[in-house]
Amino acid sequence: MDRLILAEKLESLRRCIARIEERRADTAAALAADVDRQDIVTLNLTRAIQLCVDMAAHVVTDTPQTAPRSMSEAFERLAEQGVIDQDIASRMRSAVGFRNVAIHNYRRIDWDIVHAISHEDLNDFRRFAGTIAQLVDN
Repeated sequence: MDRLILAEKLESLRRCIARIEERRADTAAALAADVDRQDIVTLNLTRAIQLCVDMAAHVVTDTPQTAPRSMSEAFERLAEQGVIDQDIASRMRSAVGFRNVAIHNYRRIDWDIVHAISHEDLNDFRRFAGTIAQLVDN
């Protein structure tokens, strides 16, 4: 496992979370009315999710397990190994589902969901990052 790669991804994730916190709207209606804010928040959410996927896959490939066949499976593998708990694995798999909608169906994004994620779910990324940071430090 390349600790430098993981450390760089952790720093990128930290920046994405900070940017989301800086630009998230106070209400879902305010988010729905502000295209620039939508772009900034959505882009940084998708980046944050992709960074977590990349870190999960990086850690899994350093084990005897076969490579994950999907983004979501990377989190399942980490949970199976006891690296992350089932709750965070489930929440990260849901985040991958959001990422897929954001990337492939941008016009159909539910801004209520994006608002909720930007206010209620950023700790999921922090929890995941904390686990990866422990791996980097050990």
